[in-house]
Amino acid sequence: MGGRPGKVRQPVIEVDTLTFAYPGGAPVFEDFDWRVAEGEAWAVLGPSGCGKTTLLYLLAGLRHPTGGAVRIAGEVLERPRPRTGLILQDYGLLPWATVRENIALGLRVRSFYGPDGRHAPSNERSGPLEDRLEPWIARMGLSEAADHYPAQVSGGQRQRAAIARTLALDPDLLLMDEPFASLDAPTRESLQNLTLQLRSERRLTTVLVTHAIEEAAILGQRILVLGRPPTRSAPVIENADSVRIDFRTTAAYHDRCQELRLALEKA
Repeated sequence: MGGRPGKVRQPVIEVDTLTFAYPGGAPVFEDFDWRVAEGEAWAVLGPSGCGKTTLLYLLAGLRHPTGGAVRIAGEVLERPRPRTGLILQDYGLLPWATVRENIALGLRVRSFYGPDGRHAPSNERSGPLEDRLEPWIARMGLSEAADHYPAQVSGGQRQRAAIARTLALDPDLLLMDEPFASLDAPTRESLQNLTLQLRSERRLTTVLVTHAIEEAAILGQRILVLGRPPTRSAPVIENADSVRIDFRTTAAYHDRCQELRLALEKA
C-alpha cells in the first residue's frame, strides 16, 4: 500500500515571459520563464555582465520588467515586499550606527509604519524590540561587538550583522547578492555553513547570486546557469546533495563543480 502523498510545494517565484532592458540598451532578458517553489534553495551562476544581479533586483522589486511579469507568492511584484529579505555584498550598514543599531534598523522602520501590508506584513507580530533583536545578536556571535561601529569590526562580523538585520524581520524569501565575495576563505566558508543551517531551520526559500562555481555548488540545491545576454532560457543543474553539511569534502562536490564549469563554457 502506498504512503500518503507529500505536500505539493507551491511556486513562490513565477517569472513569466520576462523581458528587461536598461534604457538605451539591448535586452538582458527576453521572454524568459522561471519558477522557484516554496522552500527551494537556488543559486544563479554566471560571469560578470550576464544579468545575475539584474535578475535579483527584479525579484526584489527594485527594478521592473520591460515586458512580462514577476510574481511573488501569487502577487504581481510592483514594489519591494515586506516578507522578502535582501542581503548585499557591501553589507549595507550605516557607518554612524553601532552594530546593534544597524541590526535594529528594519524593525524600527516597521514599528514606525505599523502592520500596513506595505512596509510591514499585515500580520506583523508585536512586542518589545529587544525580544526580537537580542536572540539574533547572540546567534550571530555579535554580543561583544554589538556596541561597536562597523569600521571597528571585521568583514565577517559586518556580514553577520547584515544577515541578522534581515532575518530579524522574519522573511519567507531570502535574496543574496554575492554576500561573501569580499571575505577571506575561512570566514566565507563559516558563513556559508551558517547559511545552510539557518535555511534548514527556518525553511526559507533562497536565491543566491554568485560568480563562484564552488559557492554555487555549496549553497544551491538547484543552479540556474546564465550566459551571454539576452537570456531566453537557461540550463538548470540539479544539486540535491548540497544539503549535506559535509558536501564540500565529497567526490560528488568536485564532480558538481566540474559539471558547472562545463555548463558555463556552453552557456
